Amino acid sequence: MSMKHIFVQGSRPEAPVLVLLHGTGGNERDLLPIADMIAPGASVLGVRGNVLEHGMPRFFRRLAEGVFDEEDLVARTHELKAFLDEAAAQYSIDRNRMVAVGFSNGANIAASLLFHYSDALQGAVLLHPMVPLRGKELPDLTGVPVFIGAGTNDPICSISETEELHSLLSDAGADSELHWANYGHQLSKLEIDAATAWFERHFNSKG
Repeated sequence: MSMKHIFVQGSRPEAPVLVLLHGTGGNERDLLPIADMIAPGASVLGVRGNVLEHGMPRFFRRLAEGVFDEEDLVARTHELKAFLDEAAAQYSIDRNRMVAVGFSNGANIAASLLFHYSDALQGAVLLHPMVPLRGKELPDLTGVPVFIGAGTNDPICSISETEELHSLLSDAGADSELHWANYGHQLSKLEIDAATAWFERHFNSKG
């Protein structure tokens, strides 16, 4: 298959499959503990980005801190979508029941999936994301639940950037929820707890 990954079959087949998308320098196993907190027993598909930046895996190239290589971002977004289609077939996953959990660079590629496809994800947990592309008309995301975890002191993702992404997704019809914590560009227990409660509301009640 086209991307390095790990698939772990969970004990709850009724739960969505969590697609784990790491931050810069991470790998397909980085977010396994986070997945276990957000959705214990769910199957997980951890994916490693195909781009290397000074030896550190990423999901797409950037030109500088906070400046994305948009051409590469678009190509890698389509690549990830195709990989998810492949993985669904290989592991007998319901393709319509995939929820992304992404941090930083991984959150950005997950957001880009939402910007390009109405049906790539059933929902998404975006932890410290940025706006992946501007000037793009988003698909109809009516009813797609999205959790955005952000830090009020995040030096990479400004408050205005986070609010812009929240607005763009909401305007496209997504059920976007924005959670602020008084932290920088790192995961906090507060936001993971909030994401867990969000997941419980949106998905476990449907099990």
